Amino acid sequence: MPEKNIKISEMPDFTRPREKLIEKGPEGLRDSELLAILLGTGIEGKNVLEIARSILAKHKPSHLLKLNFNDLSKITGIGPAKACIILASQELVRRGLDAGNKTLPVIKSTADVIAQTVYMREKEREHFMAIYLNGRGEMIYKKPMFVGTLNANLVHPREIFRLALEKNAASVILAHNHPSGDPEPSQDDLMITKRLIEAGKIMGIEVLDHVIITKTAVFSFKEKRLI
Repeated sequence: MPEKNIKISEMPDFTRPREKLIEKGPEGLRDSELLAILLGTGIEGKNVLEIARSILAKHKPSHLLKLNFNDLSKITGIGPAKACIILASQELVRRGLDAGNKTLPVIKSTADVIAQTVYMREKEREHFMAIYLNGRGEMIYKKPMFVGTLNANLVHPREIFRLALEKNAASVILAHNHPSGDPEPSQDDLMITKRLIEAGKIMGIEVLDHVIITKTAVFSFKEKRLI
């Protein structure tokens, strides 16, 4: 074990966490060494390995993984920047583990949006729907928001983004039908979309697209570069 306060750069190559990982693989490292790699640097008077050991002496790995940004940021030797690295690494691993067991539909294209809203093609009145996505682009919730002739005064950002916050959505896709058969957006469609995009920016929730469907045609704001 290195002496107290010895710098990582002064340690033999075979004992440095990064070099050890390269030589033996991550499974050959102790918990403290893995955490030290994520932390990257220590603080004045303590190298990163000492910091990692100190953190794990107070927080078991299973507990550390349950802490949120605010809790991690308060731990000596971590702070906001390193808390982001730890949380991002956790989420990346979780997504990798979930990749082979997907149960939520992924929305990547206009065709995927149509698949979720196809019932509206036959409606004789306008239906407006919000589709909520998580950070992986998976649909976590969808809800018809309005029925009837849409106008800029009828569609309220408050209700759409209230649900987005409630469902912890990262983004939203809008969709509605035109019973007339003409997929081109009306002035109200343009105003509604602009208003919701602006509201989304304030809320930190991106409006990815607004799709208008008819019995035989589709109009995507994103594909037409209006978003």
